[in-house]
Amino acid sequence: MKAFGIDRYKSKEGLVARDIPVPEVGDGDVLVEIHAASVNPLDAKLGDGEFKLILRYRMPLVLGHDLAGVVVRVGSCVQRFKVGDEVYGRAADGRIGTFAEFIAVNEADLALKPKTLTMEEAAGVPLVALTAWQVLVEEARLQPGQKVLIQAGSGGVGTIAIQLAKHLGATVATTAGTSNVALVKSLGADIVVDYRRDSFEKLLSDFDVVFDTLGGKTLEKSLTVLKPGGRLVGIAGPPDPRFAEQLGLAWPLKLVMRLLSRGIRKKADRRGVSYSFLFMRANGDQLRKIAELIDAGAVRPVIDRVFPFSKTREALGFVKAGRSKGKVVITMK
Repeated sequence: MKAFGIDRYKSKEGLVARDIPVPEVGDGDVLVEIHAASVNPLDAKLGDGEFKLILRYRMPLVLGHDLAGVVVRVGSCVQRFKVGDEVYGRAADGRIGTFAEFIAVNEADLALKPKTLTMEEAAGVPLVALTAWQVLVEEARLQPGQKVLIQAGSGGVGTIAIQLAKHLGATVATTAGTSNVALVKSLGADIVVDYRRDSFEKLLSDFDVVFDTLGGKTLEKSLTVLKPGGRLVGIAGPPDPRFAEQLGLAWPLKLVMRLLSRGIRKKADRRGVSYSFLFMRANGDQLRKIAELIDAGAVRPVIDRVFPFSKTREALGFVKAGRSKGKVVITMK
């Protein structure tokens, strides 16, 4: 089968097209013929080696985390799927590789594709929707009537998070550039701060939750808009000690992560709020719930651009440039 991968981290060649064997199918696995995949900033960061200390991959490595396609083979213990099912999912860490014609995925990481979406649309959902779900529902426990600030509302995660937060009954504020204000308003944002003109920390206050997707100075400024007892959840770092425990990392790495997040955790404590870091995980059960929301019309993916499979390298470059609205998708068909 054809696939796109890297030979080493920070390779000058970048993504390289190659022919590799079709993956073997384990007892609990589903072999999916991929019809579409999406490109995420995570793919670019992984290729640059940003996660090599915590995600150990052998080279060469086929990149890609999201997929939508058709089941062509099932393992002997698979119960949820059959040949011919249309599915979507986020391949689990350690088993990525959706920039390819086929992938073997554990059945627990897949769900039936939303009926109202095309393959291209469905491929743009899993990673960003799971991230939004795990931050807003699991971590922040967002409740009706609460106020949430979602940073970078026009990005892949932001476009889904705005819609999910509105579905949960929250008042939603977001940040966006001038050209994207209309987009995020159309998704349900109640308050939009144009970051090119205004500073969100000067305009917003008394928020229950901040969902930070940017990190750095934006992360620290986000603390100032929270009310006492508020929660700041970040996906751009720094990782915290609990994350290190969840991964089961060796004590030197646990110490590193404790030190990396010590500053933001202390600042949060002084303001009477909390900070936590989330690195999303594959979860087929959550994708089933998300599919129900999509088919009910509560959430829709925003697709910026669709590239043919042969242009996967260009698609990754477009995402690395950081200006996409919603998701960038690769289609195989």
